[in-house]
Amino acid sequence: MRFFLIAGEPSGDALGAALMAGLRDLSPGAAFDGIGGPLMQGQGLTSRFPMQELTLMGLTEVLPRYFHLKRRIEETAQAVAAERPAALITIDSPDFCLRVARRARALWPDLRVIHYVAPSVWAWRPGRAAKMAPVVDHVLALLPFEPPYMQAAGMSCDFVGHPIATATPASPDQAQAFRGAHGIAADAPLVLCLPGSRRGEIGRLTARFGETLGLVATQVPGLRVVLPTLDNLRAEIETRSRDWPVQPLIVTGAEDKAAAFAAADAALAASGTVSLELALNAVPMVIAYDMAPISRWIILRMLLTDTVTLVNLVSETRAVPEFIAANCRPAPMADALVDLLRDGPARQAQLDAMALTMQRLGQGGEPPGHRAARSVLAAITAPQPR
Repeated sequence: MRFFLIAGEPSGDALGAALMAGLRDLSPGAAFDGIGGPLMQGQGLTSRFPMQELTLMGLTEVLPRYFHLKRRIEETAQAVAAERPAALITIDSPDFCLRVARRARALWPDLRVIHYVAPSVWAWRPGRAAKMAPVVDHVLALLPFEPPYMQAAGMSCDFVGHPIATATPASPDQAQAFRGAHGIAADAPLVLCLPGSRRGEIGRLTARFGETLGLVATQVPGLRVVLPTLDNLRAEIETRSRDWPVQPLIVTGAEDKAAAFAAADAALAASGTVSLELALNAVPMVIAYDMAPISRWIILRMLLTDTVTLVNLVSETRAVPEFIAANCRPAPMADALVDLLRDGPARQAQLDAMALTMQRLGQGGEPPGHRAARSVLAAITAPQPR
């Protein structure tokens, strides 16, 4: 049985590799073609071209390569039609993947298309599901509340679990060693500061985060702050945090980041999937975000939910306080963070919500890659809906 897979970014490469391992376990002899990164190649894929060609963000990066990407879409669709796989499995990256699926289906109408990672239509732009439906038969969802949205648009959909459910946090010994290595006392209150990984986020949030932490320090004696970031962002973070009232310990590298998460007592974080990493480590959090003025005006009018934090959505609580757009102000964020640094109802509510979130995302159950593989095999044996 042969599958054609397409991933366009590192997160999709990880999902694809786990799915390939699951398919090989459940269907010995499974073979793979398509486009992927080093993890998928480690599972036996020979990528038709480097995945990095698809790892583009924003118009300024895409426009100069528009005609090259258009050729890649056509080449890939022609390859799918020629290979006649049991299914085309597209993994996130909808701008490229769904164009390939549409063209490949035009060349071979009997093609089965499975898309891994449902679009966040529950948050905004619900029309994306309807646009997918003509070219996608089945969706593999990472979040437990997503299948009804896909099914309402005419696609079958299974919740297969989130990859965070299989992650292993750093141990208490590693957390203790991290504190010791950086001169942080075992009983010192330690806050993670996570202002995002995009330069625009960092530019909008760092000053406000620094002011927030300064206000927290006036109420929490001995406060220490650690700021994990990427190597290529370190110089900018150092410059922007130079005048903070509380100087952060800036760390890079996966091991230091994992140990910092395990050692922390609370976090001030930009909105995003980092909330699930914090949930994995049972670190109560305050979530904040702001956008450029035009983006703020557009997105806030399109938003369909009263919370953007995945822990709140998955746990069906509102335990995590959010400070979005005009509400992203230091004084109330500091009050919320101080509340979490004290044992009390707010902290306990978050710990409960995070534990429930991890349970609902599949922690302790069958690995998501195997669940996804079962879903794929069931989908390709179901009656063709077209």
